[in-house]
Amino acid sequence: MKERYFEPDTIRELSNEWLETYGKPNKNLNQPFDIHQAGLLILDMQEYFLDKNSHAFVPSGLDVLTKLNNIAEKFRIAGRPVIATQHINSIENAAMMKSWWSDIITESHPLVNLHPELNIQPEEVLKKSQYDAFYESDLASVLAMKGVHQLVIGGVMTHLCCETTARSAFVMGLEVFFLVDGTATYNRDYHQGTLRNLAHGVAVLSTTDQLINVK
Repeated sequence: MKERYFEPDTIRELSNEWLETYGKPNKNLNQPFDIHQAGLLILDMQEYFLDKNSHAFVPSGLDVLTKLNNIAEKFRIAGRPVIATQHINSIENAAMMKSWWSDIITESHPLVNLHPELNIQPEEVLKKSQYDAFYESDLASVLAMKGVHQLVIGGVMTHLCCETTARSAFVMGLEVFFLVDGTATYNRDYHQGTLRNLAHGVAVLSTTDQLINVK
C-alpha cells in the first residue's frame, strides 16, 4: 500500500510528467498567479507522518519538505503569509477520526510536533482537528485579513487533508493552486487520483518551481 514514489533525483521529472498529464490551462481564473494576492498553506508536516517509525509514515513526505521550504521562503520575501497546520485531536473533537484510525494525534503524542527541518516560525502555525483546515479554525479570517485571494496548498496527505482543504477553499471563493511536488501521500495511486479530481474543477495544478519563478 505504501511506496516512495518521489525521490530527490526523480521528483522534478515525475511531477512535471503528472502536471502535463492532469493539469489544465488557467483560463477559468480571474487572473494568473500573483504572489501579492496569494498565501501559502502547508498541511500537517508533523513527525507523526514523517518519522519512519510511525505507523502513519508517508514515504515521500520528506522528499517534498525541501520544496516546501523553498516556496515558503519565496512567500516571506514577498511579504506574503505562510501558514503551517498542526493536526491535534482530543477525544471530544476527534469525531470520526477515532473511528477510522488506530489512534489520534493528541497534544501529548510523542510525534505531534512539526518536523524540525520544516522552516516555520511559531507565529505561522495554526492548529486544526479535521481533514479540512478551515473547520473550526481561524484560517478563513486570517486569510481574509491578509488579503489572500489565491491559496497555494502543500503538505500531507495529498488525498485526505490536502484535497479536503482544497475543496473547502474553492467553496469559499478562493483560487486554489495545488502543488504536485509539494504534497505527498502513501502511494502514487492516491496522489494521482487527487490530481485528476482537483484539476477537473477545483484547483490549478502547479509545481513549486513554477510558482517560485513567477515574477
